[in-house]
Amino acid sequence: MSEKNAWRLRRQFLRIERQVPIAARVLIFLRQPGARLIRIPLGILLVVGGMLSFLPVLGVWMLPLGLLLLAVDLPFLQPSVNWGLVRGQRRLTLWRRSRRRDPDATRPPPTEKARED
Repeated sequence: MSEKNAWRLRRQFLRIERQVPIAARVLIFLRQPGARLIRIPLGILLVVGGMLSFLPVLGVWMLPLGLLLLAVDLPFLQPSVNWGLVRGQRRLTLWRRSRRRDPDATRPPPTEKARED
């Protein structure tokens, strides 16, 4: 089971590297076994920064990235991180598709005054 989770984790890294090519070099470096001393503190900082997302510079995007980095070294996190990332990606895809199909979904209905004109 652990090998399956490790492969899923690798696929999540590869998906992020494809979607954000600027971050690909950094993620490739951070996945190397020798980068453990950088990866763990960086993962903790990203998780803490994600929890402080109400501040202007920090954002919610930091939380899944920090958990992903921590899951490389902490195998017990891998199943839940994989599940959360796959689930989040599916929901984001469905949301984007629904927005593409119905562009008027966010517009409020016309008021009575606008109907008279």
